[in-house]
Amino acid sequence: MTTPAATPTPASATTPATPAPAATPASAGGSEARLRSGELRAMVAKVLADAGADLTPRTIAHTLNRSSGAVGNACKVLADRGEAEVASSAPLAYRATATTAAVAASTITPAPPRTPRPKTPKPTTSAPTAAPTAAPARSGVGGSATGAVGVVTGPVKRPNGMDYHPRLLSGMPDVTALRRLRDAGVAALLYGPPGTGKTSVVEAAFPDCITVQGDGDTVVADFVGDYTKTPDGEFVFVHGPLIRAMREGVALFIDDATLIPPTVLAVVYPAMDGRRQIVIKAAGGEVVDAAPGFYVIAGHNPGVHGAVLTDALSSRFSVQVRVSSDYALADQLGVDKKAVRVARNLATRQDKGEIGWAPQLRELLAFKKIAAVLGIDAAVGNLVGIAPEEDRATVAAVVRDAFGRTVAPLALGARITAKP
Repeated sequence: MTTPAATPTPASATTPATPAPAATPASAGGSEARLRSGELRAMVAKVLADAGADLTPRTIAHTLNRSSGAVGNACKVLADRGEAEVASSAPLAYRATATTAAVAASTITPAPPRTPRPKTPKPTTSAPTAAPTAAPARSGVGGSATGAVGVVTGPVKRPNGMDYHPRLLSGMPDVTALRRLRDAGVAALLYGPPGTGKTSVVEAAFPDCITVQGDGDTVVADFVGDYTKTPDGEFVFVHGPLIRAMREGVALFIDDATLIPPTVLAVVYPAMDGRRQIVIKAAGGEVVDAAPGFYVIAGHNPGVHGAVLTDALSSRFSVQVRVSSDYALADQLGVDKKAVRVARNLATRQDKGEIGWAPQLRELLAFKKIAAVLGIDAAVGNLVGIAPEEDRATVAAVVRDAFGRTVAPLALGARITAKP
């Protein structure tokens, strides 16, 4: 629940006038609720297509007056679909591809203003049992009042419509384990190479989670929110993903958390500890309390340049789970068996420290799609080509042994000439 400062400071010239409480609930849901499915992604595509240059999610968010976290998610989806591409990883930036313009919106929908929720007075009652009744639901980080979590027995549908196939974690399905950790108030950190399924399991366990896509450009405002100018020239404070997750009592997933500057990430810590409360300095000291069910889970890619797991961050996550690729699932999903064998071989070499890269589940699923579109030779050549240069010779040798032929990275050939 949000408790605005009792006495706003009128001295600040930029502080907007407090809106009438009766109108506030209509806009409390935030600008994201006003967009249709896929609309933000189309607007992000338009910005990329129009710019013709490399842009960070924060730059795009500033252009659209939208949350950097939501824009980061949209950029990631566009890249996964081949409708944009990652231009650099530090800082994370994207650029348009040949297909970006085709999926771009024709116009940009202005971000509507969002105003703080009105202060709800605490109920006055003489019943001595009222306070103890609510206490258990607010315990720990999760504070879920949903009761015992049942065991998942089959595939779980993710928000994007794809099935997630649970894996075992401490003798139970990982989805069940994460939900129980949330109920117990135990924050979890999932770590492992990119493409192993960290985001997938989080979305399967918490389909209503709110995601912050971390990078080196992430700032405090990307978590708590910032002032934005409305079409009529007024400035209102638009609350960020951390505040929305706290108010709604849902999970907050901080992806690539270790790429975020430690001084920025520290804004989340008071919401994770016993206080379960933060103060938004930029909003005149507004106090925000976490609703029951609020939970923080994070992702960490140890091999990514710039990813640093500090002691302060590590100490906030009592459970840290290593996530590796499920190569058996790749087999089950119909990925070429030779490609899976190559991935297993390279993963073994990576564990021994012989190489630094191995194809993960994401690369294997891409292999299947490429083979279906361009043929198996193109998919094999691409597998060699996406390997880092320092590991490419080893990858090419393993591919040669598995497929029985020498394979060069996928590349353009000779120019096609018209026949006379």
